Amino acid sequence: MKSAFAAAFVLLLTLSTRAMAADATGPFKPTSVKSTGSVVIGGHRIDYQAVAGTLVVHAKRWSHTPATKTDDKAGTSDAEASMFYVAYFRRDTNLVHRPITFIFNGGPGSSSVWLHMGAFGPVRVVTADHTHTPAAPYTVVNNGQSLLDASDLVFIDAPGTGYSRITGKDADKQFYGVDQDIRAFAEFIREFLSRYNRWNSPKFLIGESYGTMRAAGLPLALEREDIDLNGVGLLSCILDWDLMPDNPELNPSVDLPYEVALPSYAATAWYHHKLSLKYKSLNQLMKSVEHFAMNDYALALQEGNSLSSQHRLAIAQRLSAYTGLSVSYLLRANLRIPYGAFQKALLENQDLTTGTLDTRFTGPTMDPLSKLAEYDPQSAAIGSAYVSSFNRYARTTLHYRTSETYRPEIPIYSSWDYKHKPPGASHPLIMLPNVLPDLAAAMKRNPDLKIFVNGGYFDISTPFYEGWFETHHLQIPPSLQKNITYRYYRTGHMIYVHVPALKELHRSMAAFIKSASKH
Repeated sequence: MKSAFAAAFVLLLTLSTRAMAADATGPFKPTSVKSTGSVVIGGHRIDYQAVAGTLVVHAKRWSHTPATKTDDKAGTSDAEASMFYVAYFRRDTNLVHRPITFIFNGGPGSSSVWLHMGAFGPVRVVTADHTHTPAAPYTVVNNGQSLLDASDLVFIDAPGTGYSRITGKDADKQFYGVDQDIRAFAEFIREFLSRYNRWNSPKFLIGESYGTMRAAGLPLALEREDIDLNGVGLLSCILDWDLMPDNPELNPSVDLPYEVALPSYAATAWYHHKLSLKYKSLNQLMKSVEHFAMNDYALALQEGNSLSSQHRLAIAQRLSAYTGLSVSYLLRANLRIPYGAFQKALLENQDLTTGTLDTRFTGPTMDPLSKLAEYDPQSAAIGSAYVSSFNRYARTTLHYRTSETYRPEIPIYSSWDYKHKPPGASHPLIMLPNVLPDLAAAMKRNPDLKIFVNGGYFDISTPFYEGWFETHHLQIPPSLQKNITYRYYRTGHMIYVHVPALKELHRSMAAFIKSASKH
């Protein structure tokens, strides 16, 4: 039986590759390179087929006419993207009904090397837990926490990142934006389902960071094309950009970013032993600070300049007890702490800066006189290990040999088109994007859709409490709230860099996929 499945699978891949070559009409051509491998998960060996390749997706106004004849006034576009992916298919099972999970990081402008090589792929790069990983040579090991025991996996690099590329007139405007990005991924998923005959498989998404915004917007986009998902995994949520704690001082009168970030500041101070009060556990601390953040602290910030000096001092003293920052500093900061300032100030007496993505990491302060941190010690600690290891893995194991440079990240954050058209709006809104309406509409249209929210206590880039707050403001009936589950870990933004947390994440995500695949 195993050999029959394998033979059928090889035939399917051969036919798919031929079909890709036959219908390519633009400058990009779909590609695929196959290899085989195995991974041991929970003591059991899983043999898999790996496919590294590209699929071609087009701009919204794409036309079959050649690029030289494109007429923007006629509403057409020749822009297209070649999106790189690595797919892993288990070989000893019937693929038709096996779950398939589409996985991506965020940015915007990030490839998916992080989730691929750190969390769910069949191999994992070994990095230091909370300190700088020494330079090459790096070690890549069997990933016993890969999700291949629960689902087939497809790691996707966003247009322009990794080995993905874009071309055509105004291609950056066609692909680099909230709605443009969601559309490209929806087209990729639809194309992938056809290429590999996975239309009847249980379907899942896992997105991290900005990838949660994409993952929250995709269900509705896919439902509009009659593709229902079984579940969505959200890692380190950012669904409403009004809650981001970076530079919220540029948006006075909007105080929620400070409130939802406070529990993560407190967790960080607890980790670095900067709290004067003792708590029995981190959970006890979190319950206390969450209540303070959403009540006394929120009410004080709401008063703005009307807050009395006496009340201001009292709040500063309580903030100091939760954050480890001095009362005088908090008064000068007007009780509002941007995360870059917190990184710099917490361990200032030690000339250390904490991480942004994971505040367990620290590094030497670049400029002792600066207001904000100049870099993220965690990114500096592990980035080289991930990128170097994937470059070698792609060429030697996946046999994806190309002259292209792998781009782990591209600098499009500041030029990204953040306008978003939520369901019910007549046009894209001029405001920071918020995909909660999209996710709510998707859950109403598909009341079986399950959502799994995950976060790290030591993440101040997308604070864990922000994800909780956002999903508790979805415009859905109480009956659908039961479709959302939550799990939090003693780690940061990249939950999986801490191996004990990676093990918890694997167990909970595999159980989520298994449960949501059942009728």
